Amino acid sequence: MFRRIGALIVVGLVIEIALGLVALAQDPTKVEPKHYKLDFENDRVQVVSVHYGPHEKSVMHDHPGGVVVVISGGHLKFTDEKGKVTEVFAKSGEARWFSPFKHTVENVGDTAYNAVYVGMKAKGTNVISKNGAVLSDEETQKILAESLVAK
Repeated sequence: MFRRIGALIVVGLVIEIALGLVALAQDPTKVEPKHYKLDFENDRVQVVSVHYGPHEKSVMHDHPGGVVVVISGGHLKFTDEKGKVTEVFAKSGEARWFSPFKHTVENVGDTAYNAVYVGMKAKGTNVISKNGAVLSDEETQKILAESLVAK
């Protein structure tokens, strides 16, 4: 009986460690500290500085859905976990919404790319407008993107 309990505990610990490593392996600030630096985090958002030098590539990682504000633009190639490639020509000062997805990134340009990523962690968080109305997620994202670009 004690052997069985001990075996179950060991199996449980192995599963917990494996799941923790999988989750950790996808966080860009953990697996890509050269490209992603955590600036701020709480239970609702994660703010990350992004830097890719010319022709630098990342490993597979993911982000929660969020807004990217481009500091210095570039030509990027995103490859998702299924192999689908999307090229993005990011312009300095623009803001874009990205849904959550797992991907690699390659800066295919000859200049550095810099941005700030504001990932939305909590879903269903109520944001109240000045007149007291509850804003939709889309309205909140638009206001966030506009306010970040304006500064």
